[in-house]
Amino acid sequence: MIFTDRTRLHFLFDFISHNAYLAWHRARQIARMHSLEFEPVPVVFGAMLSAYGQIGPAEVPPKSAWMLRDVLRKAADLNLPIAPPHSHPFKSLLPLRWACCALEPSARLRLIDALWNATWAQGREVSNPAVLREVAAEQGLDAEALERETAGEAVKQQLRANTDAALAAGAFGVPTVFVRGQLFWGYDDLGAMTRFLEGRDPLGDAPDFSAWSNVKPTVQRRR
Repeated sequence: MIFTDRTRLHFLFDFISHNAYLAWHRARQIARMHSLEFEPVPVVFGAMLSAYGQIGPAEVPPKSAWMLRDVLRKAADLNLPIAPPHSHPFKSLLPLRWACCALEPSARLRLIDALWNATWAQGREVSNPAVLREVAAEQGLDAEALERETAGEAVKQQLRANTDAALAAGAFGVPTVFVRGQLFWGYDDLGAMTRFLEGRDPLGDAPDFSAWSNVKPTVQRRR
């Protein structure tokens, strides 16, 4: 997958991220406001962490506690329902594969939206195949056919390809948005993305970072 189509807003996500849940709703609104096609791209956050030798934010207890308060505030501001997940961190591989199924675009958006709500608004165990079948059936989709598709190699390869493409394009976490040649990361970067799309980016259209590329480290943390 290539993220250079200027008519699209590519939204890279993993259901494990509550910030991505919040950003999912806001980014869709921004895409509509700017006549951009919203393109959801499931990726494996754990693979991104491994690629850069990092641990997840939920694995740092003080950061996890801070993020909970921060996310609850944002959900209240957005008037979005949010509830404790069934478990966290959890295995998100199965719902991500369901999100990769070859559905008609509006049906795929409906399924992904329902998976987000199941995870972060209803506290359902979306790593459980039975729950995934329930969520799909609630959306009027053929749950058995989708489950068969997710067990096939094509869907597994699509998810791997999405994640590889994200890393190759410079993504390092979720949520990440690629739009009009720019990368924006995290819910808090959506404001900067909006200013960019409105032509109000304080850095202008073609900022020069060449001077910064010459800065060399004098100390590095040993991994």
